[in-house]
Amino acid sequence: MSTEEEKAIYQAQQYDDFDNGYENIPDAIPDTLYLKLRGVRMKLHKETLVSLPESLLIAMFPNGLVLGKQSDDGELELGCKEDLVTTHVDFDPHCLGYVLHFYEGILKEKRMNPRRSLFAFSQAAQYYPSIIDKTPIIVLREELEYYCISKDQKKDLVKLRIAAGEYLKSENQVFAALEKNIARANNVAEQHLIGLLCQAGFSKEDHWAHREVEPNRTCVNSMSLVALKSTGTDQMDNTAQKLLLFWRKPARKCWWDGNTVEIDNQNVRLWARRTWTLELTMI
Repeated sequence: MSTEEEKAIYQAQQYDDFDNGYENIPDAIPDTLYLKLRGVRMKLHKETLVSLPESLLIAMFPNGLVLGKQSDDGELELGCKEDLVTTHVDFDPHCLGYVLHFYEGILKEKRMNPRRSLFAFSQAAQYYPSIIDKTPIIVLREELEYYCISKDQKKDLVKLRIAAGEYLKSENQVFAALEKNIARANNVAEQHLIGLLCQAGFSKEDHWAHREVEPNRTCVNSMSLVALKSTGTDQMDNTAQKLLLFWRKPARKCWWDGNTVEIDNQNVRLWARRTWTLELTMI
């Protein structure tokens, strides 16, 4: 990798001011939030909300967190009790459920085997002391928007798009599409990215932990979380420091790919626009 490429990916993060509580939460947010995600009710504590990956929060609340949903007459919709305001969220409840389940597993492991964070002695810990006892989690998301072109104009395009979405959902190996892009363009920086993630805990054979077609959209959303592993080696420490640059600063990468595939016994030209978001979060 060239010096310029390294600068582009690993620009040094500056810590200007001490922050003894970077997780300070606005008092306007109640201790418990009652959410309704596409018909599924979920209860979320304020501390859990703040610990969610920033990229996930942006997807859940693209216009910011607005408590409650107004009905046609302007009144807030209430839950079973008058003081429980339900906030409607247009987001996949299974994706959020996967993240919460992953968090529960990490917290359970921390209680059984407490240890200092990989970043306990890093420069960041001097400015953000609250990360000393936290576990770093690598968050990788993919938003795949797809377009299909068929020579047979008599085919039902709606059914074809649904079938194309299911086909792409089944193509669920995390790095397969990026490796094809590397083979086509010989992009050294992308090769380095895969190597970095595999050193940190991913495997080249990994499949997306969550992958689902968005309803009423030609879009497939995927997500995988991995606890940043520690081997105690200098190489691992170097990898951890590089990934720390993505803490609270999600990075995005977008590319196109096109293939001719067989769907419903016909050849279909399938174009995909993939957007990856890489982030480090602490719990």
